[in-house]
Amino acid sequence: MNTPLRITVFAAGLAAAFGLALGVGHATGSGPSPKPATAGHGGHGEEPAGAAEHLPGGLQVSERGYTLSVENPFVTAGSPTDLRFRILGTDGKPVTAYQQQHEKELHLIVAPRDLSTFQHLHPTLSADGTWSAPTAVPAAGEYRVFADFTPAGAAEGLTLGADLHAAGDLRPAPLPETGRTVTVDGYTVTLGGDLTPGRSGKLTLSVSKDGRPVTDLQPYLGAYGHLVALRAGDLAYLHVHPDTTAPGPEIGFTTTAPSAGSYRLFLDFKHQDTVRTAAFTVTTDGSTAPVPTTEEPAGDHQH
Repeated sequence: MNTPLRITVFAAGLAAAFGLALGVGHATGSGPSPKPATAGHGGHGEEPAGAAEHLPGGLQVSERGYTLSVENPFVTAGSPTDLRFRILGTDGKPVTAYQQQHEKELHLIVAPRDLSTFQHLHPTLSADGTWSAPTAVPAAGEYRVFADFTPAGAAEGLTLGADLHAAGDLRPAPLPETGRTVTVDGYTVTLGGDLTPGRSGKLTLSVSKDGRPVTDLQPYLGAYGHLVALRAGDLAYLHVHPDTTAPGPEIGFTTTAPSAGSYRLFLDFKHQDTVRTAAFTVTTDGSTAPVPTTEEPAGDHQH
């Protein structure tokens, strides 16, 4: 598990519904290339007609008859904890059967409302329908837990969200500043393209190390890359996958941001058998904050 990704902010609140489509890519070094994902998990990929009328993923604890139930939403910052939760079905009973999406039956994201850290976990499922994931939140504050899954037999996936409260010494921080380039564990990741409200556009991510392009990125969870986008202010969640199959160094994906505002983009990429996370703060007018002067640590992952 990597050190939590250092980069910040979120505020509480709920904003108007919007749609966002994002896709990223991971490259592979050897073996057959994974198929590009044209649609991601619940609330991702191409939006059906009328999608603008629906809330994006993660804003609701209950949707389409399914409910995310966290066993104990109160934790202590810095202390290891076994995060346990269940997905309750339309009959009120725990769901025990899921469809596999990108090599896992459920993807779990944990992020604070100030976006100072990011964890992509893969919990285990017991026979009674209880999911569990060992983790530790690094700082006090309010967190959002996102469960990204597709129940067995369901036509499409969904993402549910619930609050997690971490006791400790709370030190609120502003939205992290980044430019077009960030560095994580010696890797340089450069973002190209802009987010524009109401218009689809192309974004690219280029990975290099020691001044040389990385052309042998490895597949991670059956895809060339994973991008989680969280909207500042309400934690609206989207998680989609590559629209290219190239082995790098440039990874392309398509995005639409119908609402104005700031977004935090977390890119997972795998190289030399290690998953790392690069994060960017962008606004829908295409501007970015100044380039940071310190290296950003990687996000947490569970394999």
